[in-house]
Amino acid sequence: MFTNKLTNIIAVVLLVFVFVISIFSISGDSLTMDELAHLPAGYSYLTQKDMRLNPEHPPLVKDLAAIPLLFIKDIKFPSDSKAWTTDINGQWDFGKELLFRNNNPADKMIFAGRIPMILLSIFLGFFIFKWTKELFGNKASLLALFLFSFSPTLLAHGRLVTTDVGAALGIVLATYYFLKSLNAPTLKNAVIAGLTLGLALLLKFSTILLIPFFGILLVIWIIKNKKFWVYSLKFIITLFVGFFLIWPVYLYHTWNYPMEKQISDTQNYIQNTADIFKKPIIFMAEIPVLRPYAQYFSGLSMIFQRVAGGNTTYFMGEINNQAWKEYFPIVYAVKEPLAFLVLGLLAIIYGLSKIRKISFTIFSFLLFIAIYWLVSIKGNLNIGIRHLLPVFPFTIILVSAAAVKIKPLILAGLIAWQIISVISIYPSFLAYFNELAGGPNNGKNYVVDSNLDWGQDLKRLQNWTEKNKIDKVYLDYFGGADPSYYLKEKFAPWWGDRKKEELPNGSYLVVSASFLQGNQSYNWLKDYTPVAIIGHSIFVYRID
Repeated sequence: MFTNKLTNIIAVVLLVFVFVISIFSISGDSLTMDELAHLPAGYSYLTQKDMRLNPEHPPLVKDLAAIPLLFIKDIKFPSDSKAWTTDINGQWDFGKELLFRNNNPADKMIFAGRIPMILLSIFLGFFIFKWTKELFGNKASLLALFLFSFSPTLLAHGRLVTTDVGAALGIVLATYYFLKSLNAPTLKNAVIAGLTLGLALLLKFSTILLIPFFGILLVIWIIKNKKFWVYSLKFIITLFVGFFLIWPVYLYHTWNYPMEKQISDTQNYIQNTADIFKKPIIFMAEIPVLRPYAQYFSGLSMIFQRVAGGNTTYFMGEINNQAWKEYFPIVYAVKEPLAFLVLGLLAIIYGLSKIRKISFTIFSFLLFIAIYWLVSIKGNLNIGIRHLLPVFPFTIILVSAAAVKIKPLILAGLIAWQIISVISIYPSFLAYFNELAGGPNNGKNYVVDSNLDWGQDLKRLQNWTEKNKIDKVYLDYFGGADPSYYLKEKFAPWWGDRKKEELPNGSYLVVSASFLQGNQSYNWLKDYTPVAIIGHSIFVYRID
């Protein structure tokens, strides 16, 4: 039914759809929280060759996002800002200085920076399609690409200057070429596997999980196929190439980073790291040729500290900085389309019936999913389903392989259901919640932060004030954008522990969902009904 030509044509149509819907939806989204750090940091890397900002993430995604900014004329770099000169990782203040406080074209810069992220996402979709086609044929590959194209989580985060989709792409590429190197253990394949591993390590620090994952696969492969020295040697080459690739990339990013400041910053970043790791990192920072690795491993240490320390967040009526074991399972259950969850359940049933026929590739998919889910559940960082994005490609491929076996009418019904469910939330993909959760308007009762409210609706609030001729709003905003930049004289700052009596009669109080649900000081607002909800994430109250 699906010839190669027809399959490829449909695939192109789906990828064009992703590009178009992403382009049209980003123009209305204001800067999200992490973008405030990532995009300015990337611009500083390319123009200053100095990685003092946002070292807790590798540079590659930020570099890609910042490339279009090099073609925008007259961007003023705030080189005399305290956030740049003396602060330790003053990324948040620097971001506001660069984007909103130097007469720079903020919206133009933000839009331009998001385009490479969309292209990165499309490449991920293409590779999911390619790998599924190789493994399971045309029909399964089209279903996989459809599930990618109509994933609200991938649509939401594939448009933003963040590292999660990049991590998913890096892990998929590295795994593909590592498995290829096992099947054909040539020097060429080992080197290519190493290059893609290095690429993954430069996209997000969570990709470090590839090392134990590949190690487990190697052991199993050797037990199955023998030839210990052949595969072990090639694996060593892969690891060497992967970690070597880090050096020239980080060398560029530390070229103009003063050694004294790097050492001082590093000592502050990893002060809570165990001495067995801290001392070698400080040592490397003091050796010119090893400074790139000092910067890389200090960033990696920062992530381990961050995960261990947790993050204060709201989850189903509770506020805590310690993780809930049920957080990711529940968030996944309410944030993914029900049609996809049904397909996943059918895939599990089908897979169990064919358990004896599992290939090594499918086993590797299942192993990575299990490892990543286990680490996520046991970790102490509960701030968004986006942290599960690295398992999405493997899940989509597995679901697609099994789902094509179900009756066409049932499959068509589930596909139609997912299309309607996802398109209906356009352009607010970040705020998607399925029917089980009660839709996006009920999402705040489950989770907030990047699951619902990441600051993306400030421009829509601006449009609402203009449309309704509102002269002033008291705003408690959670996000990366600068309210005064968009609202100008209409903006009056507000925060949760201020008293209701401070508000003039008839005034408008505007609160982001992340603050509304994460601050008991707003309990008094339960007596009020919002006069408007902006993009599902910003709540407007008239206080009489």
